[in-house]
Amino acid sequence: MAAHMRRRLRRGATTTAVAAAAVAALAASQAPAATLADGSVGSGDPQAAGEDTANGGTDGAATGNSPYYTDLPPLVSPDKPTASNVLPAAGSSEAGIPASVLAAYKQAERTVATTDPSCRLPWQLLAAIGKVESGQARGGRVDANGTASPRILGPALNGQGFALIKDTDGGAYDGDAVHDRAVGPMQFIPSTWASWGQDANGDGRKDPNNIYDAALAAGRYLCANDRDLALSADLDRAVLSYNRSTEYLRTVRSWFSYYQRGTHEIPDGTGTLPSSPSTPSPSPRPGTGSGTGTTPSPKPSPAEPGGTPSPAPSKPGGKPSPDPSKPGGGGSTDPTPTPKPPTPKPTPPSETLGSLENAGTGTLRATAGQEFDERVSVLARNAAGAPLAKVPVTFTVTGDTGTLFAEGKKTVTVWTGTDGTATAPKLRAGEKAGEFTVTAVAGTGRARTLTYAAKVTARQADAIARTDEKALTAAPGEKFADAVTVKATYQDAAAAGVAVTATMVKDRLGAVENDKGPHFEEDADGKPVRTLTTLTTDADGQLRLPEIFADDHEGTYLLRLTTEGGASVVIELTVEAPEEPAPGETTEPGETTEPNEQGEAPTPGETPSAEPTQTPAATKP
Repeated sequence: MAAHMRRRLRRGATTTAVAAAAVAALAASQAPAATLADGSVGSGDPQAAGEDTANGGTDGAATGNSPYYTDLPPLVSPDKPTASNVLPAAGSSEAGIPASVLAAYKQAERTVATTDPSCRLPWQLLAAIGKVESGQARGGRVDANGTASPRILGPALNGQGFALIKDTDGGAYDGDAVHDRAVGPMQFIPSTWASWGQDANGDGRKDPNNIYDAALAAGRYLCANDRDLALSADLDRAVLSYNRSTEYLRTVRSWFSYYQRGTHEIPDGTGTLPSSPSTPSPSPRPGTGSGTGTTPSPKPSPAEPGGTPSPAPSKPGGKPSPDPSKPGGGGSTDPTPTPKPPTPKPTPPSETLGSLENAGTGTLRATAGQEFDERVSVLARNAAGAPLAKVPVTFTVTGDTGTLFAEGKKTVTVWTGTDGTATAPKLRAGEKAGEFTVTAVAGTGRARTLTYAAKVTARQADAIARTDEKALTAAPGEKFADAVTVKATYQDAAAAGVAVTATMVKDRLGAVENDKGPHFEEDADGKPVRTLTTLTTDADGQLRLPEIFADDHEGTYLLRLTTEGGASVVIELTVEAPEEPAPGETTEPGETTEPNEQGEAPTPGETPSAEPTQTPAATKP
């Protein structure tokens, strides 16, 4: 006891009232000798409201405000673990945490970080509570599966120095069919465990005596009511929800800070056992005293957010503990109780939104103007990790692509079904290609948010071809008489609104733009334009190109058209001078170009002269 008092004095946290409480704690334990740690986690069960009235009240605490260990950590900071894979066993014995117990705390931190990342649960907080509640499962006395052996039980909560909590489990967890007892390394009472129990080691059982199950349950309990444990005020509320005592809060806080400065792993079963019990706080309601005319003092109220809890003095009393190593309890007899503010009950884990997850939504990608094949779907889970129904989820489209949900809405709200899922209406892509996001938000206070990336691609075609096969020719310096018309299709259907690029190229691959030959109109500087990028197919998937002109270079040239989506077609353009008329070829109706006797063609319009007629000479008789 003297050593216990010196520790408190060294920390500067002692007053006359606190000293009296410490003396009472050591002298008033009511713990049964065969039961460890009559420090326990009390009701905190959301259904304990009725129990509070009938059983004397647990004030909403997870432990039923059962007693706990009050040993404080050493003043010297613990040794930090080395970078080696083998953690040192040396250093302060108080800084050592049994291997299985330490593994359970860290596993719980990882699990909660996945299902409720906004809570920011530190494993050191679980270690601090585990130290205060059961001395780290009695120094790590657990089997290979992490189950305490023998099981850890607190004292019967029979109203004799403790809260009065009548049996709720038929003795299934605590072996007591008359009154409840706190159970396991984290000291849950049966009614609380019924709501918050977890199966963290995957053995198919929710066992409060298993350190893995109990640590995860404690983590989820501390995160209830949208708490962010990185905030000091929320952390205080969480600890006070476990045991409604400011002295308990200070003790847990001390160990939490101590473990944050460093700790190390030690073999199971070799941990240091605590020695100092707390003073129990039965807190019967005013007017329900023992008949002596004195009303027991209520438990201290929690600190206001940001404030510092102040201890409530307790008077010595009760019977000596048969086993000073276990927490036990006498009662407080302060005749001037002060009203305490109502304590909000933790929402049951089955009703608390723990996480919001993707429910299998695939890639969100669609062509402009088309519906998305995928629909955004989310899964809401409660604090226990099970699907949670009747949760409103708001989906919002953000971006400038013009994409909207059905009925032209950018924001819609959908409630989760019995399987915990909520699926947004179908999305219809806008006409502008680009990226946008869909955000899903659920929960009030500390909302859970998921963001999905999505993309609208330009309209596409998988084929493009000319609508006729007529040869395209022009004389140098002249305009091509026939227009070029093409049609784009996608999966054999007309592809409307598809962007098309037209380029005069040197080869069919279209790698290099031609610098001579046919061209489109000239630009503002009078230079020929040989590439157009602002072309789009019409509602029938067709495109009529602007006029094409030939320069002074004769030859066969290539025009390549490429669509969004990769379809292409190459069209030949021929530039050649008109041919000279051949001899004998008719140039005008009724005219020919037969040569004369000298081999010369007559001038157009000239009529060839007839040969003179010769008269035969007369024959003399």
